[in-house]
Amino acid sequence: MACTLIIFIIMIMVTTILSDCENMQITEFQFIRFRKLLLIGLLFQVIGHLSLYSQALSIIVGKISDAKTGEPLVGATVVLNDTTGVASDANGHYQFTLYPGIYTFSIQFVGYNTHLRKVRVDQQDTLWLDIHLEMNIGELEEIVVTAGKFDQKLSDVTVSMEILKPAMIQQNNHVSLETLVNRIPGIDVLDGQTSIRGGSGYSYGAGSRVLVLVDDLPIITADVGDVKWEFLPVENVSQVEILKGASSVLYGSSALNGVINLRTAFPKPDPETKITVFSGIYMDPKREELIWWDKQPLFYGMTINHLRKAGNLDIVAGGNLYHNPGYRENEWDRWGRGNLKLNVSSKRIAGLDYGIISSFMIQDKSDFILWVHADSAYRQNPEAVSELTGIRINADPYITYRPNENSSHSLKTRFFETDNHFPNDPQNENQSYLYFGEYQYQNKLTSGIHWSIGSSASYSKVISNLYGDHNGANIAFFTQLDARFFQRLKWSAGIRWETSELDNERIHSSPVFRTGINLQVGKFSFLRGSIGQGYRFPSVAEKYTATTISSLNIFPNPNLKPEKGWSAEVGIKQGIKFGRWQGFLDLAGFWTEYSDMIEFTFGVYKPDSIPVPTFDHIGFKSLNVGNARINGIEVSLSMQGKMGSLIIDVLAGYTYMNPIDLNKEKADTSTYENYRYLKYRYKHSFKGDIQLKWKKISTGFSVRYSSFMLNIDQVFVDPLFGSIILPGYADYRNNNQDGEWLIDHRISYAPAEKIKISLVTKNMLNGEQIGRPGDIAPPRNITLQVSLNF
Repeated sequence: MACTLIIFIIMIMVTTILSDCENMQITEFQFIRFRKLLLIGLLFQVIGHLSLYSQALSIIVGKISDAKTGEPLVGATVVLNDTTGVASDANGHYQFTLYPGIYTFSIQFVGYNTHLRKVRVDQQDTLWLDIHLEMNIGELEEIVVTAGKFDQKLSDVTVSMEILKPAMIQQNNHVSLETLVNRIPGIDVLDGQTSIRGGSGYSYGAGSRVLVLVDDLPIITADVGDVKWEFLPVENVSQVEILKGASSVLYGSSALNGVINLRTAFPKPDPETKITVFSGIYMDPKREELIWWDKQPLFYGMTINHLRKAGNLDIVAGGNLYHNPGYRENEWDRWGRGNLKLNVSSKRIAGLDYGIISSFMIQDKSDFILWVHADSAYRQNPEAVSELTGIRINADPYITYRPNENSSHSLKTRFFETDNHFPNDPQNENQSYLYFGEYQYQNKLTSGIHWSIGSSASYSKVISNLYGDHNGANIAFFTQLDARFFQRLKWSAGIRWETSELDNERIHSSPVFRTGINLQVGKFSFLRGSIGQGYRFPSVAEKYTATTISSLNIFPNPNLKPEKGWSAEVGIKQGIKFGRWQGFLDLAGFWTEYSDMIEFTFGVYKPDSIPVPTFDHIGFKSLNVGNARINGIEVSLSMQGKMGSLIIDVLAGYTYMNPIDLNKEKADTSTYENYRYLKYRYKHSFKGDIQLKWKKISTGFSVRYSSFMLNIDQVFVDPLFGSIILPGYADYRNNNQDGEWLIDHRISYAPAEKIKISLVTKNMLNGEQIGRPGDIAPPRNITLQVSLNF
């Protein structure tokens, strides 16, 4: 109708102009003829449009329902030709009135696959078109890399995995990845040392059975073999992937208990900048005798991250500043950190990318080691105070080449330096340098078979007053085959051979194997089973550290051997969907065994040349204590849903484990009931998190529970030595055997699209939870956070 009106107006204007133009060189006959033609054209336009109106009775009507249950889907969106749309009503019905023609429909509903349909509509027709949508559990479709070093769906992996998104970091104001992973079911972090399903205890800062990666490369220090959590670039996280169980086939030593892989983000087409500033305060603890400050300690910090594309160059730059005076006396942490990632996509060679990822950090800190007494547990023993100023730096040049969609080559390298200075204890100063490289080739042999093969090599150099100067080297070869049969069965198998050398003493590892299967038994039901071997070479610090902290002696053990082990699990991952809720339930049973297990063990270690030991010969030493077994079950739930306009996210999990020292399994426990259990493990733990969002307001709770720690080094509760090393701990342990619940709360408001203001309260109930002996969790603390995204 609009076109007809426009044409009619134009015709009138032309006729008027022609009538008024006396000087125009046309005859009266030509003028009359032209006006007749215009009127005839107008008549045809009117007739044509009246004809179309006579055809506008065509209707499409139908019902949208669940393909499996047949239940109607209320509020599903039906979009016509990407322009206009309607929503299904309370019975799942929808309706369109259309002109005849060919149309494309897009039907969308949260939790279901998008359905596209092309339809031809004839004249004066009523077409009944029912749509059956297939359910899609979003998290089961998440893409992960760590399980096989190539992209695959979470539902396809043959082992237990967890995925953490950046939102979890920002919601809880985590300045370090350590505090984030400690909230994941089945994972415990004791004073910086990570344990997955009880695979590790506490070894006083040296060594790690969980390998931490940044962009698929290890970030374990060359001397102590530990993780510098505060060095990891949490301000630029794409996602964190956690692999549970022995993973040495793909990742080598230190992956004996599992892998944590922080994958950094790449820029999107539009530039993005994120800035977060925060400030917080420690509140008074419940026990007044713990208060040592005149006024409550304040902490603060900020992060910034910028991502952009500049032609074929990807740029990511970020930084982090943090100042925390600590809630315990003579404990503080201050740092400044920056990171840069540059990636170039070659214009001349298709599929070629190269670049560099780097981070730099300056830190000044003092760790809390030993308290003065349990009744003044926030005051540190003055003899244990040790200030550290340090530098950490890594530079990771890499190149990848994908000649076609079925194959790829990658060469990734890393230089990682740690430099620690102790102003008050120069005898403890140390530097370590790690040079690491890995080449990997991948090929999709057929549509269902994926083959990976690779080799890695490393060289390390340690310069230290504490444990001497050392150099080491390592070389490894690995391969893994992943195959799919009958569309529902996934099989994976791999093998690795690795050799290590320390100070020209070579240690060969036997080849290690792993295999696993994943069987899809229903549309969203996946059974899995796996078994894998692992190993770990002892760190320089475990073999050669000789020091004294207050009255605590640590002795070297140059003869320490590598520890070995294997782990197996069976599990089921079940996708669930009801109403506007979707997610999955995961149930797993696990079994882990170690041989030549390394534990810090208290005892008398005198030289053979000295006939009678003294107090100087009593302390801790890394020993191969023998065999151990950990088995148990783990159940976790991940759900997302809506109640009206309220969006809810839930993550929860419970872990039960039975950690047994096989050397003591049949020992007499009449004097000490828990003697047969491995040290520094919990039998029961629960982790949960719920997030609620309504319009511009979000709130959430995080809950953690750990049962009573079954076994510790008995020296800490010994009537003689315990009163010297950790006064009051024996009574404290006896009086706190019920475990402890820790609850955090957060609430945020977004006054504008790019601004969010949050208030985060940690340890809301102000409880006391203790990890390793003498390490009490912080009291209630409150943080105000402001985030800008633009």
